[in-house]
Amino acid sequence: MAEFTLPANSKVEKGHHWRLDEPGAAGRCKSFEVYRWDPASGRNPRLDTFDIDLDDCGPMVLDALLKIVDEIDPSLAFRRSCREGVCGSCSMNIDGVNTLACLQPIDGLRGGKSRVAPLPHMHVLRDLIPDLTGLYAQYELIEPWLKNDQPVPDRERRQSPADAAKLNGLYECVLCFCCSTSCPSYWWNPDKYLGPAILLQAERWIADSRDTHAGERLDQLDDPFRLYRCHTIMNCTKTCPKKLNPSRAINAIKQQMLERG
Repeated sequence: MAEFTLPANSKVEKGHHWRLDEPGAAGRCKSFEVYRWDPASGRNPRLDTFDIDLDDCGPMVLDALLKIVDEIDPSLAFRRSCREGVCGSCSMNIDGVNTLACLQPIDGLRGGKSRVAPLPHMHVLRDLIPDLTGLYAQYELIEPWLKNDQPVPDRERRQSPADAAKLNGLYECVLCFCCSTSCPSYWWNPDKYLGPAILLQAERWIADSRDTHAGERLDQLDDPFRLYRCHTIMNCTKTCPKKLNPSRAINAIKQQMLERG
């Protein structure tokens, strides 16, 4: 009979419950179940539960995490910076949805206990911090900078309002990777398929009228895996915390592939 075993560090255990000292006087109490894993400990991951008094906490999930670090458990590790949805660093999975903790209101969560976990299907470095090395390597692959063979003008390279409008919905991406890590096609082929975030960034430069290397950029994407592993599942568009549409950007690239033959 075949015998199956789980990989190391795949079994998540029940962790510590940090309760409010005086629950009856705490006003509004909300419990957060937070994924914890420290590779240096040699132990399996665990889910710690933190009770937070919402009357003494900011309105966003990131505020609750900062309160945990400041007042309950300073060992909790996660990325954060701008607190305004600009840097994209606090992306994580909250109640099963990939989003930015700084943009997710606590009042918008489901009732009862909420679960906070790292972005799914990523190698975890510690607690809520995923390893983004592969995603950044793919970002470098598309050469995300303006390439223009024309002589450098005295001032800026001009662009008509109509051409500038073509970049709307593309340049706003903050590379939080909520979309790519919600995509089943990316889960299955993270080493070959570029995923929604990187392809949206690729379209940002293909669509830029000041860039003269659109054909070369399309050549780099014309691959059975890099582009065509997108099966239009649409998880990317559904989860984007910036309300962008990576699926539409991917379809635009495919359309340009067809038009050039």
